[in-house]
Amino acid sequence: MAKILVVDDEEHIVELIRFNLEKEGYQVLAATDGNTAIEMARSQRPDLILLDVMLPGQDGLAVCRTLQREAETRHIPVIMISARGEELDKVLGLEMGADDYVTKPFSPRELVARVKARLRRVPGEGEGRGVRPPGGRLVRGRLVIDPDRFLVTVDGVKQDLTPKEFELLRFLASEPGKVFSREYLLEQIWGYDYAGDSRTVDVHIRHIRQKLEQVPNAPQYIETVRGVGYRFREVP
Repeated sequence: MAKILVVDDEEHIVELIRFNLEKEGYQVLAATDGNTAIEMARSQRPDLILLDVMLPGQDGLAVCRTLQREAETRHIPVIMISARGEELDKVLGLEMGADDYVTKPFSPRELVARVKARLRRVPGEGEGRGVRPPGGRLVRGRLVIDPDRFLVTVDGVKQDLTPKEFELLRFLASEPGKVFSREYLLEQIWGYDYAGDSRTVDVHIRHIRQKLEQVPNAPQYIETVRGVGYRFREVP
């Protein structure tokens, strides 16, 4: 049974989410402020966090940034929830390490669908949670991607990617030279209609480049195809 941590200071929102998630068989934990959310993430190790942006104490963006900095919590998927709907707020959430962003008021059915889609893509860790990315070990020049171990190395040095960054990198690297549109990547990696949020892909690609590339502005691995999308360069 997957464990979901819901972080929101509005009780009726927490209860609405709890009711719909428990109906689907999930175990639900709740926190009403940022500091408690961080402590619960450390101690309870939830499978996914639904995190409101506007919180007492540390706001959701600060909480997400803290979780991304810590080895024991950085691989927990985070879906941000907020009444803010501006594109800048969505990008900020993604920059802090969130995997997804839902704007209030939201449809409970859509929220549950996003939770399910995200959990299906979490690499298994010990107890068979989620599913592992398909395919075997990929060697692309200095870069090695090992789905079974959820491990990426460059020149033998481990790189700390989030689950979503790992999925996106593995998907692109599995077919070097092939160009994928942002919309297709959203459909394949995020798993549902993400129309209008194609900058999500751009943010994750930028994060991958910052972690893997010696010169992120002159990438050796993931190439931008202007007006189309991205492709993984054929590395000898």
